[in-house]
Amino acid sequence: MKEILDAILAGDTPQEAYEALPLPESYRAVTVHKDEETMFDGLESREKDPRLALHVEDVALPELGPGEALIAVMASAINYNTVWTSIFEPVSTFRFLERYGRTSPLTKRHDLPYHVVGSDLAGVVLRTGPGVNAWKPGAEVVAHCLSVELESPDGHSDTMLDPEQRIWGFETNFGGLAHIALVKSNQLMPKPAHLTWEEAASPGLVNSTAYRQLVSRNGAGMKQGDNVLIWGASGGLGSYATQFALNGGATPICVVSSEDKAQICRDMGADLVIDRRAEDFKFWKDERTQDPKEWNRFGKLIRELTGGEDVDIVFEHPGRETFGASVYVTRKGGTIVTCASTSGFVHEYDNRYLWMNLKRIVGSHFANYRESWEANRLIAQGKIHPTLSRSYSMDEVGQAAYDVHRNLHQGKVGVLCLAPEEGLGVRNHELRAKHINEINRFRNV
Repeated sequence: MKEILDAILAGDTPQEAYEALPLPESYRAVTVHKDEETMFDGLESREKDPRLALHVEDVALPELGPGEALIAVMASAINYNTVWTSIFEPVSTFRFLERYGRTSPLTKRHDLPYHVVGSDLAGVVLRTGPGVNAWKPGAEVVAHCLSVELESPDGHSDTMLDPEQRIWGFETNFGGLAHIALVKSNQLMPKPAHLTWEEAASPGLVNSTAYRQLVSRNGAGMKQGDNVLIWGASGGLGSYATQFALNGGATPICVVSSEDKAQICRDMGADLVIDRRAEDFKFWKDERTQDPKEWNRFGKLIRELTGGEDVDIVFEHPGRETFGASVYVTRKGGTIVTCASTSGFVHEYDNRYLWMNLKRIVGSHFANYRESWEANRLIAQGKIHPTLSRSYSMDEVGQAAYDVHRNLHQGKVGVLCLAPEEGLGVRNHELRAKHINEINRFRNV
């Protein structure tokens, strides 16, 4: 790996030199183990500790197949799917790997007693398999996490509808929290030249997810002038939704859980912010009973902020805790667009407020290649900025996942893989200087 890292750090290594570099038989990776998938049985989700399940160890280099690429990973990031993987919720990801392994002799590689996790990366192409023409060794890339087979007609208008659609590093093996990752070539996109490795790695999953969920016609189809309620607006996902709303002429109403997080939203340019803890909103009376009076109080506060208007779009991802309130406060004919469910997967709401007011609930899951490419293009142009707050070493990945699990973080949490330190990989210093305050916004909290 030293020869590979030296070639990357040199910054001007030609393609033929990368092609001549020997590949190792094994590499360092962050894994969970199949024989530990019951280790948290009987515990509540918040009691499950990712630090106990995530391992950093050497694993065998996978075979490179057609349409695939091996990437030297300089940096990756923590997403909530890595938290779910580490606590084996809602199911063990080894069920995904077993199912994928039955697809073909080549996918059998993924069904292993260990799972290399991680759904983000920034790095350099090392090798490409047969049929890959668009990417060459030495290309500096980021990867989105959509893995598709596209043998069914269902996915050819929107690849997210492919029956064999999976999230790389979560429902497939050989993910990005490692020194080397295996991806399909149609996951690759150019690395934004003004960002460091860790900054470039951090937007991938959440930026693309927010783009489809809020901007794309496959999601809410946000337009100028829309009022958009954004839960967790300073977090890894919500911080991109806030930027897209501001960038697209909408008005974000940012919901956060502390004054520090409220200030981050204001620093991004949002004027309407609700600190739900300061307002002491309690949408549930107990584990089984929601409180419509609190929904009503929440709606009144929104209208006070907007000058009497309800929200056109609710950007939902907490799930169980907030979903009833989200449906209630959306305007007549409005849209609740939902992905993830970080507070619980079983959503409950009063359907009278949905059907009688002609509201829509839209499910949104990650993004297709076109949407991911557009989201990455906005990053590369300096119109949307990474929300990286800090980076950990790969050996500290358990703590990084723990911090995300316990909501102790701001924005996005990065992980240095091959990169020996932060701050490397910048190619366009002029564009970086122009946006340095925005790039560092979440680090300065």
